[in-house]
Amino acid sequence: MTTSALYLRLYDPWNIALSYQDVFKRFQVWRLITNFFFLGPFSPFFAIRLIMIARYGVLLERGPFDKRTADYVWMLMFGALSLLVMAAIPFLWTPFMAGSLVFMIVYVWSREFPNAQISIYGVVTLKGFYLPWALLALDLIFGASLMEDIRGMVAGHLYYFLTVLHPLAGGKYVLKTPLWVHKLVAYWGEGIQVNSPVQPDPSAGVAFRGRSYRLDGNRARTTTAPSEQNQTDNSARQPNSGEGVAFRGKSYRLSGH
Repeated sequence: MTTSALYLRLYDPWNIALSYQDVFKRFQVWRLITNFFFLGPFSPFFAIRLIMIARYGVLLERGPFDKRTADYVWMLMFGALSLLVMAAIPFLWTPFMAGSLVFMIVYVWSREFPNAQISIYGVVTLKGFYLPWALLALDLIFGASLMEDIRGMVAGHLYYFLTVLHPLAGGKYVLKTPLWVHKLVAYWGEGIQVNSPVQPDPSAGVAFRGRSYRLDGNRARTTTAPSEQNQTDNSARQPNSGEGVAFRGKSYRLSGH
């Protein structure tokens, strides 16, 4: 949407870019979030980043993060916070961090599926573990900036180290998904989180709520008066004398009497 709006010249991209000077001096705090929603103008690199999200982001959701929506959201939030911290260093700063966040997703996927077979443009086949490095080499060949990819790889490795490698080595699991993230996901009512400390909101995702009415204009009754209920029960208990009778009339003997 942001790229399409830029193509139609509906806004100035600098209004959503990351600028710590505007954040702290002019209190334009939205820049800390909006810079992650712009992948650049329409170009081959823009299309490649969209394909990365559609493929590797979805594979993570259906794989290691299946029924772990809150953990997946926390991974993206941690990656965004890590990139914002790196952007505070002058030579690591860039006005838009969306590309780095996408590359972080690719890096985490490569660590979760290191033995998956990946084909690059149908020319080279390699294991998933080497995918980030292969994409880094392609950006170098195409003349793109490598800093975007490097920042994403650093953020992805930091997340994977704190959530997988460090606990496996006997360390403490320090990057547990915060409670407020579980509450946020439960409030949205989207996705599933197993062993969540927060119960899902039953009203989440309900656009309209009210009384129901019959098509004839009368409101549907949910209760029955006692007299009507007893009358209904009695009629239900009485057998139907005509049930199963095809013909009814007088009977006669074969002798005629």
